[in-house]
Amino acid sequence: MLAAFAVGVRTGRHRGVDVAWGLAYAAVALTGYGLSAGHGDDGRRLLVTLLVVVWGFRLSAHIGLRARGAAEDPRYARMLSRAPAGRPRTWFALRTVYLLQAAIVWFVSLPVQAAQYLPDALGPLAWAGTALWAVGLFFEAVGDRQLTRFKADPAHRGQVMDRGLWRYTRHPNYFGDACVWWGLFLLVAQAPVGWAFVPSPVFMTYLLAFGSGKPMLERQMGSTKPGWDAYAARTSGFLPLPPRRRSRA
Repeated sequence: MLAAFAVGVRTGRHRGVDVAWGLAYAAVALTGYGLSAGHGDDGRRLLVTLLVVVWGFRLSAHIGLRARGAAEDPRYARMLSRAPAGRPRTWFALRTVYLLQAAIVWFVSLPVQAAQYLPDALGPLAWAGTALWAVGLFFEAVGDRQLTRFKADPAHRGQVMDRGLWRYTRHPNYFGDACVWWGLFLLVAQAPVGWAFVPSPVFMTYLLAFGSGKPMLERQMGSTKPGWDAYAARTSGFLPLPPRRRSRA
């Protein structure tokens, strides 16, 4: 995150922190893998590390490609506009953007760190978690790909994406993200002590569904996309569900 901060200061744009988000989780997993050698079960250590690295690098690559040549993200522009008068916005950005996200990365990744020290061999709950992780990665990767292709077509300019996975949930990528972290939690939930880390996926799901994820994006979409209200009325907000039928009245 400090490296991302240095890049943000140099370029004058802080949207690069979103690219660092996935890489930071991968860094935590790789560091934990090295430190837990000789302590945790080797199979579990390797599995949880690979799952986090694959998820983190895919997300960072997708966000990095999407942001090439783009101006500052409006979210960070609004956040930095609240900097106290007479104080450097640079240090305000460090505290409210980079250090805050670093703390969130540490907290959310606690189940990953704990799983790497768990001595128990992989059991059914761990494989169920891996399956849930795969479902989450599918929703994230396929949803992102469908949206990218939709936006690339000039004929869709100004339209709301309501096809593919986006027909069943307004946020397939956020739903997938939640599945990923609940799946990773199950890799440590096999041990009774693992349930002490359930606040981590709960917190991540809250951020996605009620915090800085879904609500913030939907406010922006509602003010910029003419067909958003009709789309939101028929499409589930988070969980994938069949589209609601419009009543005759």
